[in-house]
Order: sequence, then structure tokens, then C-alpha cells
Amino acid sequence: MKQPVIKMERVYVKVTSDFDSTGYMQPRSITWKDGRVFQIEAVKDFRPAGTHHDSPTCDCYTVVVKGETKYLYFQKSNNLHVSRVGRWYVECPTIT
Repeated sequence: MKQPVIKMERVYVKVTSDFDSTGYMQPRSITWKDGRVFQIEAVKDFRPAGTHHDSPTCDCYTVVVKGETKYLYFQKSNNLHVSRVGRWYVECPTIT
């Protein structure tokens, strides 16, 4: 019997964020497509996302939502869209 394969799928989300006086972007809440809003209780880490996430154009924020550690990614826009800074996504498992 064939084992199911779990793949991670990018789900783009709306993120409310603040910028401090140094320009650091601090995500505050995540809004899903269906309108559910999740407050970000803390940002534990920020780093380049690495080779599997469009590096060097993608950053990973380790955040706490409802007491659980989650990963929130910021994908920086390319120079073709100068009015867009980037967009946020999370990875969700899908079974194929």
C-alpha cells in the first residue's frame, strides 16, 4: 500500500505589522482568507529563511500564536514591482 506523501503548501496571508524607529518590521497579527485573525503574542526569532524559501529574498519570523511556536515567512518583492515591499505566507501541510 502506498504511503501518503505530506507536502508543505504556501498559503499567503494578510499580516498587520508595525515598524520601529530603526525600520525593524514587527508582525502583530495574521488574518486568514476566511477572515479569522490570530494575534502574534511574541516574535522569538528573525532570520533569512534559507535555500528552501527563495533565499535571499525570504525571511523567517519565529512567532508565538495561541502559545504555540509557528513560522511566518516574508517574501520580498523583486524590482519589477517597486510599489510592493513583499508578501507574507505560512506553510500548511497537504497530503497527496
